[in-house]
Amino acid sequence: MPSTLIEVRNRHDRDVETGIIDAVHDALVAAFRIPEVDKHIRLVVHEPERFAVPPTLTSPELYTLVIVDCFAGRSVDAKRRLYGEITERLEVLGIPADHVTVIVRDIPTESWGIRGGQAACDVDLGFTVEV
Repeated sequence: MPSTLIEVRNRHDRDVETGIIDAVHDALVAAFRIPEVDKHIRLVVHEPERFAVPPTLTSPELYTLVIVDCFAGRSVDAKRRLYGEITERLEVLGIPADHVTVIVRDIPTESWGIRGGQAACDVDLGFTVEV
């Protein structure tokens, strides 16, 4: 049940923004094996002057930051798959791979409240976190 934030420096047309969200979600399904219906993703557009990036980027307006808060337990290999899946899928949308940063933050299940205020460690999630 990852909660994902995508931050960009440029407003894209509606189809591209939807495509970015779908690309990240599809990458999470592929790499972390989350259920297809488990979609908790936000896309935030910043004014470029409020989102500094390295001046060495060829197209700084395309810089994309993806932050994935998730239950602890995914393997390093699963995280590597996620990084690759996200960058490959965003590249199809015209975002260069070297303009994408992905941060995964592992959060213990006892630190996550879900399903009416229950600790995630007390709930049958319906999927395994250890991938």
